[in-house]
Amino acid sequence: MSVAKPCHVVHLVYRFATGGLENVIVQLINGLPHQSFRHTVVALTEADPAFAARITRPDVEVISLNKRPGQPFGLYPKVYRLLRRLKPDVLHSCNLAAMEFAPMAALARIPLRVHAEHGWDVGELGGSNARYRFLRRLYKPFVHEFIAVAEPQRDYLLNQIGVPAARLHFIPNGVDIERFRPRQDDDAPPAGFPFRQGEHWVIGTIGRQALVKNPLLLVEAFIQLVQSNAPGTADMRLVMVGEGPLHEAIAQRIAEVNIADKVWLAGVRADIPELLRAMDCFVLPSLSEATSCTLQEAMATGLPIIATQVGGNAALLKNGRYGSLIPSEDTSALAAELLKQYGLRAEGDHLAARASIIQRYGLDDVLARYAALFGGKLQHQTQPVNSV
Repeated sequence: MSVAKPCHVVHLVYRFATGGLENVIVQLINGLPHQSFRHTVVALTEADPAFAARITRPDVEVISLNKRPGQPFGLYPKVYRLLRRLKPDVLHSCNLAAMEFAPMAALARIPLRVHAEHGWDVGELGGSNARYRFLRRLYKPFVHEFIAVAEPQRDYLLNQIGVPAARLHFIPNGVDIERFRPRQDDDAPPAGFPFRQGEHWVIGTIGRQALVKNPLLLVEAFIQLVQSNAPGTADMRLVMVGEGPLHEAIAQRIAEVNIADKVWLAGVRADIPELLRAMDCFVLPSLSEATSCTLQEAMATGLPIIATQVGGNAALLKNGRYGSLIPSEDTSALAAELLKQYGLRAEGDHLAARASIIQRYGLDDVLARYAALFGGKLQHQTQPVNSV
C-alpha cells in the first residue's frame, strides 16, 4: 500500500527571528501532524540560528535570501528558481513584504497560495498607508486564500483590499496552555533573574524593542513612578525582555536617571513561560497590534495586564474585562494604572483571563484550522475560533 506524501508548506517571511509572527511559524512547524506536513522556512532577509533552534523537527530547511532594502523585483528570479526547486504544495506568505512575491509563486505553479496578515508596522498604523493598500490589491489575484489573525486585519482585507468573504479566514494566534500557566509556589526563578519574589513587585514586558512596540512609553512611566516616591514605588522593579533598534535608547534613558538597579534588560530569551511567571504585572505599550502572542500568553499565565487600546488588544481583553486598557502614548495614564494595579495586587482574580484563552485561543484548535486550510479542506470563517 502506498503512503500519501506529506503536504510540503513553504513559509515565506521577511525575517525569521524573535517575534510574534515568527513564533506562529514555529508553532505550526512543531505542532502540525508530522506525518501529514513537512516544512521549509524562507526568510527574505535574515534567519537567526538561535531562534530557528526553537524548531524541534530535524527535517526543516531554513533559507535566508539576504534581501537588501528597497524594491523586491531584483530578487524575483532567485525566488522563482528557489520555489521551482522546492516544489511546495502550499506557499504560506506573511505580511506585505512576503506577499510581493506572490506573482513568482503563481509563475512557479504552486498549487495553493495562502497569505496571512499579522499586523501593521509603524509606517501603516491602522492600515492607513495608501501605497500599501494599492500593493495588496495589486498582488491579491495571485493569492488563493487569505488569513486574518485579528478583527482589524479581517475588516481591512474585506473592506479596504476587497478580499471576497469566501476566501477570507479568521484564524487568531493560539496559545500552548500547558506551557503558559499560572505561577506555583515551587517554581524556580528564571536563570539570572535579579529580583526577589514577595519583596519586589515586578512589572514586565516582552517584545521587539522597535518603534511600533513603543517600549519607551513603559520606561518613561516607570521613571515617573520611581521619581514620584508614591507609596509602593520603592518596591517596584521593571523587566524588559527583547532586543531591537531602540535597545540603546532604552539603556541610555535608564542610565540617565540612575535606576539601573531597578531595571533588568534581559535581552532575547527562550524561557518566556518562566519569565512571565516571575512577573507580577504585564504591560503591552504598543502603537499597533493584531492578535498579540505575548498578550495571550500573559493572559494564560494569569497575570494582571495593562495594554494600550490599539488594534486587537481590546478584543483580546474583552474591552477591559480581562485587563486594563489605556490610551496609546499616555505616560501618565500608564503610570497611574500601574500604581492602581499595585494597590490591587492582593485582590485581583485573573484566572478568568486564562479561562478565556483556553476557550477561545487553544493551540490545538488553531492548528486544526491551519491543517484544514493547508490541506484544502477549510471553509471560510469570519468569527474567531471558539468565539464566545
